[in-house]
Amino acid sequence: MPTETKTTCPYCGVGCGVIAKIDDDGTVSVKGDPDHPANFGRLCSKGSALSETIDLDGRILHPHIGGERASWDQALDLVASRFSQAIAEHGPDSVAFYVSGQLLTEDYYVANKLMKGFIGSANIDTNSRLCMSSSVAGHKRAFGNDTVPGIYEDIELADLVILTGSNLAWCHPVIYQRLAAAKAARPSMKVVVIDPRRTMTADIADLHLAIRPDGDVALFMGLLAHLAGTAAIDQNYIGTHTTGFAEAFASASALVIADLMELTGLPSMQLRQFFRLFEETGKVVTCYSQGVNQSASGTDKVNAIINCHLATGRIGRPGMGPFSLTGQPNAMGGREVGGLANMLAAHMAIESPQDCDRVQRFWQSPDIARKPGLKAVDMFRAVADGQIKALWIMATNPVVSMPDADAVAAAIAACPFVVVSDVLRKTDTTQYAHVLLPSLGWGEKDGTVTNSERRISRQRAFLSQPGEAKADWWQMAEVARRMGFTGAFSFPATADVFAEHAALSAFDNGGSRDFDIGAYSQISAADYNGLEPFQWPQPEGAQTRTTRFFADGGFYHADRKARFIAVSAPASDRTNADFPLTLNTGRIRDQWHTMTRTGKSARLSAHIAEPFAEIHPRDAMDIGVASAALVEIESIYGKAVVRALVTERQARGSLFVPMHWNGQFAAKARIDSAVAPLTDAISGQPASKNVAVRARPLTVESYGFAVSFTKPENLDTVYWALAKAEGGWRLELAFDAPPENWTDWCRLHFGIPSHIEPLGYADAQSGDLRLAFFDGGQLLAAFFLAPQPVAVARNWAIEQLTIRHTELAKRFAVIAGRPGAGRMDPGATVCSCFGVGVNQIVAAVRGGCRSVEAVGKELNAGTNCGSCRAEIRGIIDGCLAAAAE
Repeated sequence: MPTETKTTCPYCGVGCGVIAKIDDDGTVSVKGDPDHPANFGRLCSKGSALSETIDLDGRILHPHIGGERASWDQALDLVASRFSQAIAEHGPDSVAFYVSGQLLTEDYYVANKLMKGFIGSANIDTNSRLCMSSSVAGHKRAFGNDTVPGIYEDIELADLVILTGSNLAWCHPVIYQRLAAAKAARPSMKVVVIDPRRTMTADIADLHLAIRPDGDVALFMGLLAHLAGTAAIDQNYIGTHTTGFAEAFASASALVIADLMELTGLPSMQLRQFFRLFEETGKVVTCYSQGVNQSASGTDKVNAIINCHLATGRIGRPGMGPFSLTGQPNAMGGREVGGLANMLAAHMAIESPQDCDRVQRFWQSPDIARKPGLKAVDMFRAVADGQIKALWIMATNPVVSMPDADAVAAAIAACPFVVVSDVLRKTDTTQYAHVLLPSLGWGEKDGTVTNSERRISRQRAFLSQPGEAKADWWQMAEVARRMGFTGAFSFPATADVFAEHAALSAFDNGGSRDFDIGAYSQISAADYNGLEPFQWPQPEGAQTRTTRFFADGGFYHADRKARFIAVSAPASDRTNADFPLTLNTGRIRDQWHTMTRTGKSARLSAHIAEPFAEIHPRDAMDIGVASAALVEIESIYGKAVVRALVTERQARGSLFVPMHWNGQFAAKARIDSAVAPLTDAISGQPASKNVAVRARPLTVESYGFAVSFTKPENLDTVYWALAKAEGGWRLELAFDAPPENWTDWCRLHFGIPSHIEPLGYADAQSGDLRLAFFDGGQLLAAFFLAPQPVAVARNWAIEQLTIRHTELAKRFAVIAGRPGAGRMDPGATVCSCFGVGVNQIVAAVRGGCRSVEAVGKELNAGTNCGSCRAEIRGIIDGCLAAAAE
């Protein structure tokens, strides 16, 4: 009998409900949960492909010490011993945890309790520092606590939605689809997109403000100064519920229009248009994400936005308010348990002696951290300096994702004792582990996560625990017990951890703190298993409800008033003669973080299969880089080599490179190795979107493309990029010198048996070479070489791995690299959900499809998650424009 389990997606902070189904034959499929209030059945391309990422290929299934398999007792005893030894010899601040927004709340809670309450140090930080810590700091400065005022429904109810620093269509696709549906139902709704790039999100925009990097503070200062002279200002709200308006206004009004034009790079007409839209529209929601947070002025950006909502009283009411779009599935849960180095559990303040005493009393702990610990960048500097003697990394890959990533790798490599808890045996970080612990993955682990609108949902296990893999909270509790803290960490099950977390949120609260889920402090195992999604706060005895904050004040500073923050506009141009370009890093639609999960899916890898840099055509011309050539991007910290994508969507003087690729999927594509370790002075969040770099073409002798039935191994070329494909693998290559024999090279890297001879040809005059290896009717590998980027129908070539080739004519077609007469090459994938390529969409448009809906009816493209609809619209517009010429 098939079974269905309601769970939650493990990707972004939208927190979509997922129904996982296991058929009688063990096949797993997923679909959106129509009852979950975050997504109402929608899933993005990544969520739709979750069932393709749960295999055991590459998993770490047993503890390892020094690369050799060990028992759990051996591993845990060693971890406890080495951490205890470091603390005894060098003090509690000589050890550190670096954790992750991928952890469940229960994992986060136990880690925070162990480090801050029992080890007695605040040296626990998280990759959420790289993601949302400027939002946390901005919320605390303005509201007195890390409170998200609004809910998703506000985005649909607003008459004006401002998206700043957010490529919503690709990074939070389900929220984008909710917004798109609301705008389609109410065409009068306006959308403003503020982004240096013209991303796919700009497709929905009534106004796109191509702002200069880090120009946001100046823009919202200008908006505040403008609003102060209009009827939009809510004097009653300001007087009753806030302080500091005069100082904030004085700072903002010092900027005249010429200053704003210079600082933002926007023409006066667009500035005034934006200001009027905000002024004249009552229901305004300002959504912001990494483009705001990942900045040396990120906290000031957040407060500049909040200032405008406080000044107009547009906060906490339906369709109104600032809205932080969280990047990770449980960054919010981590914030709730105090997962950041400068926070205590349950939204209490580490700077407050009263809060420290309260948490220590609740935990009955021997100690409590009373000062902030090391934030992420400072933590790895301390590792490099030798201050940190023992480091435990959990569910994250800092060698790829941290700024100045090469220095981070060197620091971890030199650390005396490193523990890594992960699901994969081989990542860029696990190679440095003295002890490697096998953790449970999505579908195996059990707990809760909190999404961007404060909604707590269950992640439930529907797969058996593989090998000896264990929950992260169990690993930490067992180490705590071995360090002598047995009683405080004797949790029988996950539900007991959640109940304690809920009880702490209510302890001595009485409405003084925003986070309170005391209603669940006595939850039973059965009720926990059946727990429905709910929003906090949910105090004990309160009726479950949807909650907004601050419509009538009630902030969490001591006087219960909000704070306007007087900010100043920073100088944002970091370029110079040696490094004249600005690097912006970020995410793409179908990949996630460092690809440890999404890299397993052929469907997700089909959309964009290799690392790239978006470059404006004029910049490409200036540096001599042709489209599809290779480009080396370098800063004073490091360099990366990626494919050039020349496009007018990118602003002049700037480059965009995704942060996903790493040493498991490409030769030299860890772009964060080029990102400076510059941080916001308040939040400690790195500035990943404004980095001075230079770019130059990578000179190579030849380019290659290959498809292989088995995974290529031991690649040593100047450039390679590997991606999972249907039936095998695809591989992009470049060579600075040829091997002695190309056939032998293919045998070595594609695992071709020596008795199998290739079919192919070599053209000495053109430099082209084609080789294909067949075992019976199975294509084992096809290799294409050319002096320029290889012109091959890539998706068609990949399909040949799944087709029988018993006829000689079919084999020669593989060598040709394109389908024969009467067969269409689908082209580059646009719709991952249904595998629809650009050539198919172009053919549909030429056949009479003139709208996204018509293309969807013809090809299904864009009808599932909708993430590709903007791209489809762009293709349609391009075809129609070409036809009109």
